[in-house]
Amino acid sequence: MQQQPQQTTTLALFCKVVDNYGDIGICWRFARQLAHEHAIAVTLWVDDLVSFRRICPEIDPHQDQQTVAGVQVTHWRDQHGTFTAEDIADIVIEFFGCDIPPGYIASMAQREKRPLWFNFEGLSAEEWVEGCHTLPSPHPSYSLTKYFFFPGFTNKTGGLMVEQDLSVQRQQFLADTEQVASFFSRIGVTKAEQQQLKVSLFCYPHAPVASLLSAWQQSNTPLICLVPEGVATETVTSFLGQAAQVGASATRGSLTLRVIPFLPQQDYDRLLWACDVNFVRGEDSFVRAQWANKPFIWHIYPQDENLHHVKLKAFLHRYTAKTENLNQLALMWNEAETAHDQWTEVSRTLLKELPHITEMCTVWEHEMRKNGDFSTNLLKFAATLV
Repeated sequence: MQQQPQQTTTLALFCKVVDNYGDIGICWRFARQLAHEHAIAVTLWVDDLVSFRRICPEIDPHQDQQTVAGVQVTHWRDQHGTFTAEDIADIVIEFFGCDIPPGYIASMAQREKRPLWFNFEGLSAEEWVEGCHTLPSPHPSYSLTKYFFFPGFTNKTGGLMVEQDLSVQRQQFLADTEQVASFFSRIGVTKAEQQQLKVSLFCYPHAPVASLLSAWQQSNTPLICLVPEGVATETVTSFLGQAAQVGASATRGSLTLRVIPFLPQQDYDRLLWACDVNFVRGEDSFVRAQWANKPFIWHIYPQDENLHHVKLKAFLHRYTAKTENLNQLALMWNEAETAHDQWTEVSRTLLKELPHITEMCTVWEHEMRKNGDFSTNLLKFAATLV
């Protein structure tokens, strides 16, 4: 008897953009990985194609349906759309508790074989996450159960998202000095600047950038700070004495500040790999900085009543236990600790400790890999529910 071809698993991923690039950044990496590494037919529903295009130039913000990198991208315009059971995917994932259309949920309940339904939760190092990971949540009206799936930093969570060949890609890129130099030249970094200590800076508008730049000007180490266009615009403009446009640069003391293009995801990964220190924000660049195997400072997404400081300190407790200056700078950067006149001293000491911190990053990366890849872990859990 001729064997029937195996039917491709379909998956619908719903994303509402809140943190400009963090939400869609995570979902876009997740969707591509599911399609490329697991041969899943992914439809990514996203409500903001303009932000999406900043990290994926192939996106046409005027086209409601398009296929990019093997993923079906659908502009999520209507919260009250009409759906049938045939429209429903085998696996349905809502990112960070976004409310998917009620009509879609109703049609999920009408599907003969109920879809697997997950809430892709936000990343946190807090201990309570382990107790909530994979918990079921029955729907109050339909015969449907949603499962919470948390990324995290232990084997009692879903782990961190990482592609199978990411480490090899990084090593091959860094081993090719001509390729690294070409990359920097392409984004406007001169050959002389490439020889300096290189720092990438990606943060929210309220970050104390002026204090950091002032400290770096007084540093004993010449350094180049690379800021994507549109980041910390007011402070960067003030430092430059001109508009913060791509290509603009100025040197004050030991610090050279240069505005670079806002990069697509693959190029942003290369920037993280090639810099000596990375300042990152939100969740997507935060995770990619950990896979870059370089020292980084995280600017966490702000929450009411400073609840984000609890989340920040939970991560730092795991990550910076043996590096007091890295911990202190992270707290100062997030205004979780009063800085006063400590910026120059802390940043200078941190630069001296970079070799030790880099070794710590390597150990951390190995520990995180032991937890497995988030995407693979989710699919393994899904298989237990069938």
